[in-house]
Amino acid sequence: MTQLGLGLAALGRPEYLTVGHSASIEGRFDPVALEQLCHAVLDAAWDRGVRHFDVARSYGLAERFLGSWLSRQPNRRADLVIGSKWGYAYVADFQQGAEVHEVKEHSVARLAEQWPQTLHELGGAPDHYLIHSVTPDSPALSDGALLDDLRAVADSGTRIGISTSGPHQADVVHAALETGVFSSVQSTWNPLEPSAAPALARAHDAGWFVVVKEAMANGRLVAEDSALGRVADSAGIGRDALALAIALAQPWADVVLSGAATATQLEQNVAALSVDRELIVAAGLDSAENPERYWNNRSHLPWT
Repeated sequence: MTQLGLGLAALGRPEYLTVGHSASIEGRFDPVALEQLCHAVLDAAWDRGVRHFDVARSYGLAERFLGSWLSRQPNRRADLVIGSKWGYAYVADFQQGAEVHEVKEHSVARLAEQWPQTLHELGGAPDHYLIHSVTPDSPALSDGALLDDLRAVADSGTRIGISTSGPHQADVVHAALETGVFSSVQSTWNPLEPSAAPALARAHDAGWFVVVKEAMANGRLVAEDSALGRVADSAGIGRDALALAIALAQPWADVVLSGAATATQLEQNVAALSVDRELIVAAGLDSAENPERYWNNRSHLPWT
């Protein structure tokens, strides 16, 4: 059964690409206040049965916040699956309106720097460790030394994988399958951008653990008029719940991430688990955009 997970992209740093994010969180430029909020959302997720948490080195202080939450409830760790990602460094330093938020580098040196940081912040190894946002121009899949270092991480007991973004996600997944190194993938999939589905189905059939991110298209499926929105509104259910329910219904998905930034949003997202199957079918996937257009639109979303 596909599970709902919680991604901390919007809970470890004050600004993110989600539409309407700036209106959701008060005091978000104060790391202490943001940590308290993050812990409250993690508590709400735990109470509702969410057991998969996703962080990354570039998610501000997300690893640290998750680690401090775990240190207060160490007995919970055995029941959780934790994924993290390396390859981006967060550089905005909680400064409002920063021009650059993260810097990407898929290198042996970056892995050597960030793997120990992840272990320190989480208080131990994650269950999954992914190369963050692999695209066709990334050297990650052809760098023999890097792949050897990743194999060493895998030998220590952590599952190695990739996350993908951009209009050529499917090509990246297919290429990663050929390396024989990876067994976990996190990709963007939603009714506006479903193009990676065949590749993700192939990965799932090969025994990979498949995680869906951005199932609400960075909030667009909630904020904009769409076929999905009209079905949800007519049925009297949340647009976010319907978008997540559509992703949860995909047979190749193991986990679908909620990007909730508050406990209230988390509660609304959890409603996806009880959406009627007929509504999922009615919403369909007929609103898909050309992948190039979708990712161009995403690249112009403001950090707020």
